[in-house]
Amino acid sequence: MVIQVNKDENSKARILEAATALFARKGFDGTSIREICKEANVNLCMISYYWGGKQELYQGIIEDLLEKQLEYSKNFLDLNKDPKSMSVDECADLLLTISEKFVDFFYTNISSNLIVLLLKEQQKPDFIVKSPVLDYMRAVVARVLNKDVNDRLVILKTLFMLSQVNSPRILPAFSLRPLGQEDFCEEDIKIIKENVKLYINAVIKEGANDG
Repeated sequence: MVIQVNKDENSKARILEAATALFARKGFDGTSIREICKEANVNLCMISYYWGGKQELYQGIIEDLLEKQLEYSKNFLDLNKDPKSMSVDECADLLLTISEKFVDFFYTNISSNLIVLLLKEQQKPDFIVKSPVLDYMRAVVARVLNKDVNDRLVILKTLFMLSQVNSPRILPAFSLRPLGQEDFCEEDIKIIKENVKLYINAVIKEGANDG
């Protein structure tokens, strides 16, 4: 029985990988369930077994990413601890930790195909991502800046922090191609982390000055 479960989990992972690649390349309407199953080398019934249909599978790609993000964050975050109950210094240190861990996660768990798919989704007016981890990060930023979590400055500062993390991957024409590389090396990751840290320290200083 255990062997069968492992086999099924491997099939699920292959389906997600194949579907992500095809949706990124051909779009939702241009991709068929049959194509996905052929690419993943699984039976057609596996889609119904795990998701029900193509729309649910498409949504399942996003949900799988959020689940991985949430599971990963448990190693360094207690999402039940309200940032308002923490000191500004504690939140500042936590924000630096979150940013460094985000770099590690983004450059090891998110494929180029998934980035393309997410960028396409962002253009849809009805696309909304409910990420407990990103919501928590915004709450930490709000505490550092001593503002409400829905304040315009907090929302945009959080966005700018995330852009420091992901822009090299999202803009390969300005990063990997000039570097003559297909992927980022350890030295690149170190530079990215240092750059993110510089920006966050500037935000922390801004919050201290306003306080």
